[in-house]
Amino acid sequence: MLSIDFIRANKERVRDTAEHKNRPFDIDKLLLLDDARKELSEKVQRLREKRNEVAKQGNNEDARKEGVEIKDALKKLEAELDPIEKEFNTLMLFVPNVVLDEVPVGKDASGNKVIKTWGTIRDFSFKPKSHVELAESLQLIDMERGSKVSGFRGYFLLNELAVLQMALMHYVFLKLVAKGYTPIIPPTVVKEFTLFGSAHFPWGRAEDVYQLNQDEDSFLAGTAEIPVTAFYSNETLQEEDLPKKFVAMSPCYRREAGTYGKDTRGILRVHEFWKIEQVIIAQNDMEAAKKLHLELQENTEEIFRDLELPYHVLLMCTGDMGEPQMLKYDTEVWIPSENTYREVASNSIMGDFQARRLKIRYKNKSGETAYCYTLNDTALASTRPLIAILENNQQEDGSVIVPKVLQSLAGFDTIKPH
Repeated sequence: MLSIDFIRANKERVRDTAEHKNRPFDIDKLLLLDDARKELSEKVQRLREKRNEVAKQGNNEDARKEGVEIKDALKKLEAELDPIEKEFNTLMLFVPNVVLDEVPVGKDASGNKVIKTWGTIRDFSFKPKSHVELAESLQLIDMERGSKVSGFRGYFLLNELAVLQMALMHYVFLKLVAKGYTPIIPPTVVKEFTLFGSAHFPWGRAEDVYQLNQDEDSFLAGTAEIPVTAFYSNETLQEEDLPKKFVAMSPCYRREAGTYGKDTRGILRVHEFWKIEQVIIAQNDMEAAKKLHLELQENTEEIFRDLELPYHVLLMCTGDMGEPQMLKYDTEVWIPSENTYREVASNSIMGDFQARRLKIRYKNKSGETAYCYTLNDTALASTRPLIAILENNQQEDGSVIVPKVLQSLAGFDTIKPH
């Protein structure tokens, strides 16, 4: 979250960003609530100090009488303060993060800007099949039995595609470990505070997140960003130990309630998948954060260059980025059957927005304390890269060539009709 002092000092900037992110809130009401809570808090504090002074006077009648009066006055003031504090704290959770100056203003995806393109889009000498058609002819995915067993958007990966997913995850995970990222496999069941900390809550609560019925404080994480960012919650780190770089692998669960009717065929949009996420906890320094952001981006792009899959990179506009993000790049890979690019990774600078919610601080060399910055970027989300591999590498005879970097791990170089 933003500090109330920052909001007050940058009122128009905060208001404009909220509107540009399509998340307007009543900033005037928030500031009035802040004024009221400060005034009442000061009165409460003065009464508590006076109560302590009276207590030192000893057990005499005048002191007892004044003590009762102070107690009653305190009770009344605290009763006034409590609902104001609650309303203020709730409204603070709905204030989105401000964006950096280079972020384009736009209402939706049409405002995004392509800033880089890599690879050559293949010119097929035959009509390419979709991943659904390839999966059926090669016996790689069973959507019908997946729906029977799991429900809508359920699926089974079969045969070579199951092996290929494992090879992909192994390859990417170890690649980032070799770059110095700490390997971590986080829990998928998380407490509510982690979702507020990552700023998935209060936004997106009903549409995106599964809650476990047997426990009101248990949810399924839609990305490893959530538990890994909360790893150091309520802790104070040392500046010399920053940045902390993690590569996290986990299953992910998303309700996708807001996408009903979208991408219903195949495994383009599913409720559960595996993902490798890059997460960084860093110093409170925007220039350093921008360098880390570029490092994360290069890691992701290197993966797709290794796989020899055409991609482009988008600078996301205000209306197509999340509430906690200050700057966001999306990487999209080419899908031949759709004649378009599809998102495979999102790379974001969050500033201290998440760290404030999670109370992640660090001490610098002078002993001063500051909130950390957080960043995260997808390294690999299992299903869409599989789609891209199948479609871009298909052959006229119906087979699929496995990317060279995965052939030794998978144990085969071609997926052939059974």
